[in-house]
Formats: sequence, structure tokens, C-alpha cells
Amino acid sequence: MGHAGAAAAAVRYLGAAPGPGPVEAHPRPELRCVREDERAPLDQAEFRRVLGNFASGVTVITAPPAEGSASPAGFACQSFSSLSLDPPLVCFLVGRTSTTWPRIARAGVFCVNVLGAGQGELCRSFAVSGADKFAGVSYDAAPVSGAPRLAGTVAWIDCAVHAVHTGGDHLIVVGRVDALGTAEGAPGSPLLFHRGRFAGLGDG
Repeated sequence: MGHAGAAAAAVRYLGAAPGPGPVEAHPRPELRCVREDERAPLDQAEFRRVLGNFASGVTVITAPPAEGSASPAGFACQSFSSLSLDPPLVCFLVGRTSTTWPRIARAGVFCVNVLGAGQGELCRSFAVSGADKFAGVSYDAAPVSGAPRLAGTVAWIDCAVHAVHTGGDHLIVVGRVDALGTAEGAPGSPLLFHRGRFAGLGDG
């Protein structure tokens, strides 16, 4: 499946979802593609090593059970970012081969759970495939989407899927923020990922 096919599939998932509003397909920009003979001879391992020097926060993206599913969906995600203040938008990246993304797309909504420094094991449990990721995990429902809001996180962002774009071997998912909040009291330190391992703000 090419990029256009992947985008069309994403739109079909979203169009079938009984979400809070229609998801409109935006016109595709006229972009020049990089040909195979123009690509730099980058080694994938070296690419990962160098980009691993950029420390990122760690989140778990969750969604309520979509129609025909009995369980919620969720996966660990480092590639999350705020995108726009007006309107309030965030975005995350998900691999095009992800088996969790179609379930989130069908739901049409999601919650971003920003993990705290002591939640490394929780992250690992959501990073595996084929397991019951929510077994033994405490959560309640996010106020607008109903997506799982995990206990003990430092912040949560409740969203509806706003747009989906292709980006190489990933999809760029843009979410419209409907509600958000932080942990009760003073928010704790976030969980970070740096050079292939979890870290905290005070780690060297």
C-alpha cells in the first residue's frame, strides 16, 4: 500500500467512527517526492543512535473500545508534541504497521497520558504487542472522549482526531484538544527517554 492508500485507509477508519464530529480530508499538498537514487546512504542504526541524543517525554495514547471491540486500545508513544494554541491541537506519530492505530482511528478519539518518572514499567507494558495491556492497570474515563485516563500520570490531554497525514513509514495524527489537566497537587517529574533508556530530569 502506497502513501495515498494509507491515507485513504485512515480516512475510511475515521469516517466510519461515530465520533464527536466529521473528519474532513484536506487537499493533498503538491510536494516533490525524493527518488530512491536521491536518498542519502544513511544506516538505520546510525540514524537511531544520533536521534537518540534528543531526549523526549513518554506518553501512552489510549482510546475507548470502538464499535465491535470489548476492550480499550493503547500504546506507548515518545513522538508526541503540542502543535497549535489556537485552535488547541496536539499531534503524535504512529507506525503505519501498528495494529493498535486502526482501533484508535475507529474510535475517533484518544487520550494522551503523560507518564511520570516512576512509570517506566507501565510504559513497557504498553510497548508490547498481543498482550492485555490494561491488565492490572488503574484508570478512569477521560471526561469528553471516555478514553482511559491512567492513574498516576503527571498530565492528560483528551482529544478528538482532527486530521491524519502520511510521513514516511509513520502516520502523523493531529488531535483537537477538548479537555486536559494535571495531577492533583504539584505535578511530579515526567518520565524521559534518552539514548535508549528511561531517565528523569535530574539524571546525568
